[in-house]
Parts: sequence; structure tokens; C-alpha cells
Amino acid sequence: MSGTGGATGALPSERVGSKKRGDLVYARSTTIEAQPSSIDTGIAHVRDVVMPALESVDGCLGMSLLVDRGSGRCIVTSSWENEQAMRASARAIRPVRDQAAQTFGGSPTVDEWEIAVLHRDHPSGPGAGVRATWLIVRPDQFDRAIEFYRESVLPAIEELDGFCSASLMIDRTSWRAVSSSTFDSMEAMQRNEERARSLRTARLRDLGADQFDVGEFELAIAHLRVPELV
Repeated sequence: MSGTGGATGALPSERVGSKKRGDLVYARSTTIEAQPSSIDTGIAHVRDVVMPALESVDGCLGMSLLVDRGSGRCIVTSSWENEQAMRASARAIRPVRDQAAQTFGGSPTVDEWEIAVLHRDHPSGPGAGVRATWLIVRPDQFDRAIEFYRESVLPAIEELDGFCSASLMIDRTSWRAVSSSTFDSMEAMQRNEERARSLRTARLRDLGADQFDVGEFELAIAHLRVPELV
């Protein structure tokens, strides 16, 4: 299991607009290895305290929360209109982040991402599941990887049982990327697990990227509000 890096996924609760290619949207993810007994308290804290605090910060579009009750791994992701807004918010939201981590009973690991692709077929509802795959991509292959994801991987993911939405986020400084797919339910995600595994094997071979982690999560809060980026 990776201790660095978080995932968002294409996780808005409602449709928003769209942006043209080249218009960059950013995300900051906070990964917390929570105490399982504290997860429900942590979800309530993020919903009632963290989300209103983030919504008051200039440039913040929204946020999502992924939860793995088995491992305790929880990922809070905020989305930002541009890189400048994300950077400018860092000092203001640090106390909010630290308080959330304390509520979950773990320490936070923070990552920042460029949201390269986001596509949604329909909004997710209660009980949705998210599968996230973390990758290492050679720096000279990022642009090719984005196009390959858009043209080859995304159409294949859309065929999986219960598909709602998908995203690709990249960090060019660490050579990492994370692909997230949202499904109507945890059960639908589990039903397509074998097919998704075969898809990952084939597409990673074509892409030349290395997978270093996969996680399956409950979508506890879906309010990321990222526009369509395809």
C-alpha cells in the first residue's frame, strides 16, 4: 500500500460546465491512515467542518472524501480553479487539515496534482465506489500518457459495469499519476474487478507505465465540482 499520494477520482455530485483542453484544474489530496473506529466521526467532521471551510477559500471548486474501512486509508481531495489558487490556499487550510487528521486518528500526507482528464457519464449517488490506480510514468511520456488515457483507456473503462465517471491526475515533479474510476455501487465495482484487472494489465503494457498501488474505496462525500476535461 502506498503511503504517499492520494486519489480524487471524477467524483462530483452534480454536473458542472466544461473546459477546453489546455485549461488546467488542480487538486490537493490529503491521505490519512485513520483509526477504523474513528472513520464515521471523521466523515462527519469533513462534511460539517472541513467542507464549509474550504468553500470559503477563493478558488476552491469543491471536495471529495474516499474511505477504505478495511485498511483505514481515507483520502480528502480539494479541487482548485488553477495552480495559483491552490498554492495561495496552503497556509490558510493547514489548520483545517491538521484538525481533520486528528479527528480521523492519523497523520496526513499531502500531494498536489494537475487534473489532466475528467469525464462523467452520470452523477454518482449514495453507496458509490471508487477504484484508484497509482502509476509511475516517465517524465518524457506524460503528454503521450494523457492522450493514451483519453483515447484508449477511458473508452474501455466506460464499458465496465456500473460506470459513473473517471479521471486522470498527474504530478510531473514526482513522475506519478493516479487514475480513478467511480461506479454506481461498491457491488458493481466488485463485479467488474476481474475485467478491470485485465484492462489494467493490457493498457499499462501499452503505455509503458508501472503500477505501484491499487485501492478500492467508498465514496463518502462527492462534491468535487470539477468541470468536464476531455
